[in-house]
Amino acid sequence: MSRCSKLGLIMGIVAGLLAGCSEQGWLMGEKRAEMTMPLGVAEDPRTKPTKAEPAPSLNDLKPVISLPAEAPKQPPSTRWEEVIARFEQEDLLNPPPGNPVLFIGSSSARKWDLPKYFPAINAINRGFGGSEIADSLYFADRIVLPYRPRLIIFYAGDNDIARGKTPASVAADFLAFAKKIQGALPNTKILFVAIKPSPSRWKHWPRMKQANDRIAAFCAKSDQLIFIDTAEQMIGTDGKPRKEFFERDGLHLSHRGYLAWSTLVQPHLNKAGL
Repeated sequence: MSRCSKLGLIMGIVAGLLAGCSEQGWLMGEKRAEMTMPLGVAEDPRTKPTKAEPAPSLNDLKPVISLPAEAPKQPPSTRWEEVIARFEQEDLLNPPPGNPVLFIGSSSARKWDLPKYFPAINAINRGFGGSEIADSLYFADRIVLPYRPRLIIFYAGDNDIARGKTPASVAADFLAFAKKIQGALPNTKILFVAIKPSPSRWKHWPRMKQANDRIAAFCAKSDQLIFIDTAEQMIGTDGKPRKEFFERDGLHLSHRGYLAWSTLVQPHLNKAGL
């Protein structure tokens, strides 16, 4: 055999060996791939990879529980029941005088010291702090009508405006209260002490004044309704509330504040023969 023939034979053998190794490596790689598949799951050659679904956007997500925008307002029957029941208990233990002057409304009415400022009249105080006009209307059957008052001194509306009620709504609540009283006690007069300008709620004064104007217009149409304007006395020469008329909180009246109010109310008590 010639040298060329031998060389060709050797090259053929080497090529065959290389091909065999390549095929064996491919087979072993395939075997390793099969071993990585979960046990008991056969590969289906017809199965093709599917395109992944897109992730939902924030707009597609919905809350499991829908929460209200704000907590519902507690009804008067729940919020004030304890206070009203205490008034009724006091009436049982110490019956009030017949046909008294009744002071009613929010904290500015509640804190009015009647024996101090009106010592000569039969008066009772049924103000409850934090209340609105609508609350006095709601409980009128329990803390107004049973006393059959000859005169009612009413102060409220301050909290109403501060909590977002419109001047029209506040005036409508007072009109409803007045109609309730006049329907049951036609001879009873109601003195509405104007919603006061105060340092702590000065930003609400424009709407408070609008409510006062509306209520004053109602009162002007009835002999049984009297509007007592306090702004002239309570606003100083600088156009702002006089601080000496208020306690440190800038909301509740000081002694000088109640003295000013009492001075405005007294002529109406005199006119009523009290």
